[in-house]
Amino acid sequence: MTAGILIVVIFLIVAALMFLRKLPTILALPLMAIAIGLVEVFQGHLSVNDLLLVVVADGSQRLIEPMIITMFGGMLSVLLQRSGVAERLVKMGAEFAGSNPFVVAAIILFIVGILFTTITGLGAVIMVSTIALPILGSVGLKEEAAGGIMLFGISLGGLLNLNNWAVYKNVLSINPSEIYSYALILFLIQVPVALLFVVLNLWRAKQIQFGAGKILKCIALSAGFVIAMWEAYVYLRGRSADGLDYIIQLITAVFGVVILLFIIVDKVSYFRKNNYRDIRWYNYLIPIVPLILILVYKVHFVNAFFLAFIYGVISTLRKDTMRLASRSIIEGVSSVVPVIVLMIGIGMLLSAILGPAASLKYGGAGHTNTSLREWPMVEAMKPLFMSIVPTSFWSYVIGFGLLAPLALYRGPMNIWGLGYGVAGILLSTGQLNPPSIMGVLMSLSIVQGISDPTNTQNVWLANELRVDVNLLMWRTLPYAWLTALFGLLVAGLRFLN
Repeated sequence: MTAGILIVVIFLIVAALMFLRKLPTILALPLMAIAIGLVEVFQGHLSVNDLLLVVVADGSQRLIEPMIITMFGGMLSVLLQRSGVAERLVKMGAEFAGSNPFVVAAIILFIVGILFTTITGLGAVIMVSTIALPILGSVGLKEEAAGGIMLFGISLGGLLNLNNWAVYKNVLSINPSEIYSYALILFLIQVPVALLFVVLNLWRAKQIQFGAGKILKCIALSAGFVIAMWEAYVYLRGRSADGLDYIIQLITAVFGVVILLFIIVDKVSYFRKNNYRDIRWYNYLIPIVPLILILVYKVHFVNAFFLAFIYGVISTLRKDTMRLASRSIIEGVSSVVPVIVLMIGIGMLLSAILGPAASLKYGGAGHTNTSLREWPMVEAMKPLFMSIVPTSFWSYVIGFGLLAPLALYRGPMNIWGLGYGVAGILLSTGQLNPPSIMGVLMSLSIVQGISDPTNTQNVWLANELRVDVNLLMWRTLPYAWLTALFGLLVAGLRFLN
């Protein structure tokens, strides 16, 4: 019990230091992992060799697959930006939308969401925002509303971003289909909430006017959208999976072959006639290629990103393609180094709490093979958390719903802070199954992704719009929190036994 209390104290001290911005996350996670390991070393349950082997060596490699996927994602992100596809897509959407404020805002929201299923990083946020923000301002949206639309769009894309899916898969050892389906449901929940944010902000700016009748229509349309999507999901889930999958794969394969043939003919014409074309319609498919490969053909995450990058290179083929591809690889990998280092820290923290990966043998205090016994940290933490972890439906929804603000300011529910450490503790108790823990993390990540003032995109947007970063938080937090609560409701219904 003493070891468990000391581990909780370490956890709280590190969380407080991160909250007060005295200790950066990139240092806090590995330091916390080593401190937790030292508690068990002093208790005599582990040797120093165990600590180095399990926490440092095994932990730093624990999330190797998401790291590789993140690197490929960075390459694809830079390719989309350097080739001009991302910029042209935003401009084309604005031209299509015309001057209707709601249509412009909705289309920008949709396009930003599509782009951020693939592109990542502050550079991508800056590139897209410098085009989108003036467009949103030109139709009368206030600065904080324009910033909120960008943040909601980034979050929508993040829900379908394969990098994030890979981390959940590796941390919690969940069947990928559970992740896909829940992420898609959260996406469908967040769409009407984001549109509600747009409508209410346009109404506050007096860009649209509506009475009680129009309000009821909006509510009815939003409710109808959610119900229709849910019914479609339930219907498809009840169909014969093999037959339905075969039909979808056949249709997408036919379209894929036609598109590839068109690209070949188009590129041959380009090189024969030296007729330079900037961006073609098939370039806009680059962001959704990895999604299709994974969702339809069940391709491995790494292979999906690799094939998407190859498609991106081929579809943007021109005289400087080799230089563009090389720059995309180098800049893409360098752009995600901070995320990779953060993943190393998360992996070390997970190994400190949960023990080594299944493939690793470790020695106990006497350097004997003790890989079959319970990891000391799990043994120490169980008694403390067995009685407080919510397991009933309403305690799960209300309890974790009330904890949603702890995802802000690098709090303990922030997935890029201590969130995965909390997940490790929850997992170690055995009170919640891995999918229900994923439901908590993914739902609360919406609050973090949209409203957290410590996010680099939030800070940059606030500076660009000349507003206080906390104002963006207060404008978006009610909507992000609402989405998280609906997400917890769905997770409770689906995953709790």
